[in-house]
Amino acid sequence: MSEFARVLATLRQARGISPFFVLDVGRPDESWVSGEALLDGGSALVDTLDTIGERYRTGERRVAASLFFLSYTARLLCPTVAAHVLGGAVPDVRPSNVWWRYSPGDGLQVRLVEPVEGPGVVEAMAPVVDAVRRESGVAAGLLWGNAVSSMAGGLRTMARSGTASVEDCLAVGAELFAESPLLGAGEFVPFPGEVVFRRRSCCLYYRLDGGGTCGDCPLPAR
Repeated sequence: MSEFARVLATLRQARGISPFFVLDVGRPDESWVSGEALLDGGSALVDTLDTIGERYRTGERRVAASLFFLSYTARLLCPTVAAHVLGGAVPDVRPSNVWWRYSPGDGLQVRLVEPVEGPGVVEAMAPVVDAVRRESGVAAGLLWGNAVSSMAGGLRTMARSGTASVEDCLAVGAELFAESPLLGAGEFVPFPGEVVFRRRSCCLYYRLDGGGTCGDCPLPAR
């Protein structure tokens, strides 16, 4: 089986878990932007953060940046952790292999350029972490916390859906989170029959009007 076929087979297997595990391939129209546009210091990322700030009525750029990256990692890393759990081909989710677009109505959408295998999570996400930090001043630890939160959420969904056992999901999580800077960004909390994760940073969602704390937040419930 070719590399393309292996990746496509894994994506097909994962897409039925939940909408966050659906990762299509190819650029459908001109409204989609290359992932590399996130990195070049141009208007794509800046304009998107401004739009997110307006949508959620926040003047804090770091809050908009956190919301953007939380959505970005959820849509790319849920299929990634699924590939690890299912023993399939891990897709390349580096910016160079990603199309994306954002609108207030549809939120963030992502697609792959080609169905090819890629490197680990840290290598794939680090350039985007750096770019988001430059444009917003948000802490790197918070952004990596968003990444592990997205991955842990994907593992929890897989366990709850019966796609994989809790034990297998926890084993994959422990392996993936052993690499710095994911290491130390949070920890799995023992709980019978569930994947429970507690991060060590806050995504700042509570700073929105009507916002509260997430299920894996280290802050007291608000």
